[in-house]
Amino acid sequence: MTAAPNTTTTKPSVLFVCVHNAGRSQMAAGYLTELSGGRIEVRSAGSEPADQINPVAVEAMAEDGIDITSASPKILTTNAVKASDVVITMGCGDACPIFPGKRYEDWDLADPAGQGIEAVRPIRDDIKARIEQLVSELLPASTGAK
Repeated sequence: MTAAPNTTTTKPSVLFVCVHNAGRSQMAAGYLTELSGGRIEVRSAGSEPADQINPVAVEAMAEDGIDITSASPKILTTNAVKASDVVITMGCGDACPIFPGKRYEDWDLADPAGQGIEAVRPIRDDIKARIEQLVSELLPASTGAK
């Protein structure tokens, strides 16, 4: 007996939020898309989105076989929060709206902005480990998720 049986066809949805939506949240979205095999709806946004994704974040993800070049920073909207089951913030502070019934987590991660690849790799690896844990929680019956 699972704690939360999936009695509908609705996929769980996760929103990753950081200030610029250019590094941490994009890496997290890339990993969740890949590791959930499309079984989780993935969104990311920023309270002050940058013009482009951090090229070092793109490089770090490419090293692990994940291409995030097609993503682009997006503005955080109230609708994105309302449409998500889980909201994971990464340093956006009070800019994130709070709605009852949502699961909120704040991941304390270093900001990859302005960092070289050597500094971004451990951030990427920390994000990957957290995403693997999240997948196991949201898709407890899944196999192959570590």
